[in-house]
Amino acid sequence: MLTGYIYPKAQRAIRDLLRRRLSLVRSGSAQLIIVQSQIWRSSGVRVKSDTLRKPDFKLSLLDGYTLQAANAGLTVYAAIHKEIDALEQSAYQAVKLTKDFEILQTIKGIGKILGLTIMLETGDIHRFSSAGNFASYCRCVDSTRTSNGKKKGAGNVKAGNKYLSWAFSEAAHFAVRFEPLAQRFYERKKAKTNDIIAIRAVARKLARASWMMLKHQQPYNAKLMFPG
Repeated sequence: MLTGYIYPKAQRAIRDLLRRRLSLVRSGSAQLIIVQSQIWRSSGVRVKSDTLRKPDFKLSLLDGYTLQAANAGLTVYAAIHKEIDALEQSAYQAVKLTKDFEILQTIKGIGKILGLTIMLETGDIHRFSSAGNFASYCRCVDSTRTSNGKKKGAGNVKAGNKYLSWAFSEAAHFAVRFEPLAQRFYERKKAKTNDIIAIRAVARKLARASWMMLKHQQPYNAKLMFPG
């Protein structure tokens, strides 16, 4: 059971700074999607986001007002990305990187930003009574209620911490790319369900692993989380 918790004032501002960063990331992604749509509607060509992010990318497929609108979107994206970089640098400098941060980074898929986000959003790990309790707080537990194979309702899907939910979802996507055991677990799960449920299952595994690692101050062991 989760008890009441007052987040330490000293780190609250840095946690909120990272929350602002995430908001900007989403805004920047929205700009790229709009530009992609404009290129597709005007030329029938699909351009990947990675291509649009390149500093030397030129909108040679467009002209006139469509070109002006798309360039405006890329200019806004560049400005947003500059602010994201500044926020990240401030976070790195302001936060005292503890043993918890080092432990979290032993998970393949959790880099500096995800590590900082998980550390700051979690706070004192001892306020969570179990790995399942922590996974639930991270919104990594299915809230759907079923009976005789039929859906009978769902719990409060907005309960818990949406920022930890995002962080572990991101970590899960990276894990299935760079961690062979996680990838095999994901593929087996996807074959029985679908890719969304499978990636959430990986996220749940990583959330539970993080609780155990932080609780016992132990580095990540993929074989314990993804046996077989």
